[in-house]
Amino acid sequence: MRKSLLVSLVVLVLLSSTSAQEYLQKYYPETDPLALKQLEKWQDIKFGLLMHWGPYSQWGVVESWSICSEDEGWCRRRTPDYIEYKKQYENLKRTFNPTKFDPEKWALAAKDAGMKYVVFTTKHHDGFSMFDTRQTDYRITDPGCAFSANPKANVTKEIFEAFRKQGFLVGAYFSKPDWHNENYWWPNFATPDRNVNYDIKRYPERWQKFVEFTHNQIMELMTDYRRVDILWLDGGWVRIKTDEEIREQLLSSRFATHPQSQDIHMPDLVRKARVKQPGLIVVDRAVQGPYQNYLTPENQIPGKLLPYPWESCIIMGGGWSYSFNARYKSARELVNMLVDIVAKGGNLLLNIAPSPQGTWDDEAYQRLQELGAWMRTNGEAIYNTRPLAPYREGKIGYTQLRDGTAYALYLASADEKTMPAEIRLASVTPARNARVTLLGTNANLRWEKRGSDLFVFIPEPLQKNPPCAHAWAIKISALEK
Repeated sequence: MRKSLLVSLVVLVLLSSTSAQEYLQKYYPETDPLALKQLEKWQDIKFGLLMHWGPYSQWGVVESWSICSEDEGWCRRRTPDYIEYKKQYENLKRTFNPTKFDPEKWALAAKDAGMKYVVFTTKHHDGFSMFDTRQTDYRITDPGCAFSANPKANVTKEIFEAFRKQGFLVGAYFSKPDWHNENYWWPNFATPDRNVNYDIKRYPERWQKFVEFTHNQIMELMTDYRRVDILWLDGGWVRIKTDEEIREQLLSSRFATHPQSQDIHMPDLVRKARVKQPGLIVVDRAVQGPYQNYLTPENQIPGKLLPYPWESCIIMGGGWSYSFNARYKSARELVNMLVDIVAKGGNLLLNIAPSPQGTWDDEAYQRLQELGAWMRTNGEAIYNTRPLAPYREGKIGYTQLRDGTAYALYLASADEKTMPAEIRLASVTPARNARVTLLGTNANLRWEKRGSDLFVFIPEPLQKNPPCAHAWAIKISALEK
């Protein structure tokens, strides 16, 4: 493994979704100059789209998980016969026929919302490939799939091209485990959990075939799909484990009947991938090491600043994959979420799940339109910004540009339709000749210091007729040094 300087950042994080939950993170900084440049660009664009899509959308189940034998309430099978269920699940390939698939419409809607990058599930844990792989017939372009004769059958190519045309960075989600591959789940044995189901040390040649299969599929994505900016690897249990980790997992984990190290040779894989895609951002999710260029809190927002590149991947509505009659987060929730994440130095990767027909729900489009309206007024307080201490302060989120311009974003409550007459900012002071304005207007705002607090006054006409809904951004041209 290549040598790199390890920076250990021990962070106490209060997660918004839990009560005073602690976790420790170690971040290994990237050393490749081109990847560092891309990572900086990625940190500037702030807002992206994630899409989980596959044959499982026909049933509205939680992606691949119902074919995993782990006893979890959220992935129960619709029939008590596991063998029959798995057979029916794999036969979904035959009926998967999203004839209303229109990636150009998705790309335009996402661009209008202010999104700047896309991550698409080229393959989830079930092993069904949503691209034209040559490594398996369990793929969308195989003649056994109902959609294979469609000119847009290689949906990964179509999605990447449509979003690239709109100026997006393109990311390939790829599952390291593959539950369809006989060299991961060997049919000779039962499949008690998510892990490889045989002893790798006893059958090394079988594992080596799986490693080659994985590398070959990823290199197809790196070679055949023009520019790819992000390789977003899921399935963090497929990694090197120390003997101590294996012992601990054997004692404590309900997800590992036979815990063992699952080495897929990441250094070689990343080296080869970056030959084809110079500057590639690699996200080996939940695997502490040099190949996790940014961290990905899932469906949660850290309570405090994280001092390394990170991204919250969060569901807009329903589940990660398509849910019938999904409940979508409100526009106010989404705007508040975006501001909260950006103020703490992160990006928001918002998941929208396509339907079996290849469409998005009308409510998803509506949310994107509402987000776009807000971003057109306030985008300069989001894009290209970095955190400004104290980051969050009550209803206020702070951001700043590299030139010193600062923004204080007031997050409205659900019942706040008008702006307050004055907004208190306890932690910033404008420079002597600074201009204080409200984004979406040309009006200068009056302000004064009272002790250590700054009070910004909102004129009555603006109070009654704010420039946007959900959150309002006060711009301060320069801060006192």
